[in-house]
Amino acid sequence: MVIRRIELTDFRNYARETIELSTGVTAVVGDNAQGKTSLAEAMSYLATLRSFRGVPNDALVREGADSAYVRAEICQDDGREILVEAEINRAGRNRVLVNKQRLPRIRELLGVVRTTVFAPSDLDLVTEGPAVRRGLMDEALVALAVRNDALCMEVDRVVRQRNVLLKQAAGRLTTDTEMTLDVWDEKFAEVGDRLGHARATLVARLTPHVVTAYEVLAGAPTPIDLVYEPEWRRDGGLAGALVASRSDDVRRGVSTVGPHRDDLEIGLKGMTARLTASQGECRTLALALRLGVHRLVTEHVGETPLLVLDDVLSELDPRRCEALLRHLPPGQVIITTASPLPPAAMPDTVITISGGAVVRGPR
Repeated sequence: MVIRRIELTDFRNYARETIELSTGVTAVVGDNAQGKTSLAEAMSYLATLRSFRGVPNDALVREGADSAYVRAEICQDDGREILVEAEINRAGRNRVLVNKQRLPRIRELLGVVRTTVFAPSDLDLVTEGPAVRRGLMDEALVALAVRNDALCMEVDRVVRQRNVLLKQAAGRLTTDTEMTLDVWDEKFAEVGDRLGHARATLVARLTPHVVTAYEVLAGAPTPIDLVYEPEWRRDGGLAGALVASRSDDVRRGVSTVGPHRDDLEIGLKGMTARLTASQGECRTLALALRLGVHRLVTEHVGETPLLVLDDVLSELDPRRCEALLRHLPPGQVIITTASPLPPAAMPDTVITISGGAVVRGPR
């Protein structure tokens, strides 16, 4: 998949700009706070309908404007041309059109555009708590098959409803509460087991891609383990775990077991990476995770996502940075940087950004 042209109107600090991109490697350069990451953010929004920075959608609208617009001309790997137009409203519903046809539900855009984004905040994938790693797994599942989005949303819905019931119980397990919990637990076990199985299958298929990516970046084979084995899956499934945890759940007023509490354990050289890896190793591992998902999606879907490397050159040491640039995966790549481009970069196009304005020039 290739984004040939993207137009931004009142998006972040862009008043109105049209940007043509190379089908290969495009370097987006400029000082900090000029709009490089905002351009990457706009591309990612078309794939996920949210900011990879984790901010609410109204933060994407330029100050003083009521709405922002992102318009992209896309060529898919099978040669189909697609025009995607997204309207982000500060107040009210957002809208999405594909080839001038409005989508009944904007989440139907998922799968039309695919991107892989690496940002400096991805260090959290290794160093922070389980929630970010659950997010990585579930984002990868949606990229592999759009139907997984509905599964993830259903698990979230059931957990919320179950937690409301547990909170209302106020620590007392009455007959009515127990009967209602039986209903929710049956549903939770069904969708939770499905999500757990999907995650386990994903991790098994993802691991060799991550190992390969890390080896390329580090320049040497390195033992890496990705383990998704929550206790409730090892003990036979979520239904039994919910029965065992019911008294504790009622007492605490929250669902204590299930896919919403799981973690993806990451091991490096036989040790827990979060506790023992150096900062350089953690950054390399975070990038390897993103590149591994990128390669897995490409292999499974048969379409190459756009790869966005936001400020990656400042995150790696020169040797690993050169290894990345010399082994970029095939397809369209966007590299943003405030640093001078190293010789190994060799972009097809260089775009300079200053104050939300884009000017092309020679490298």
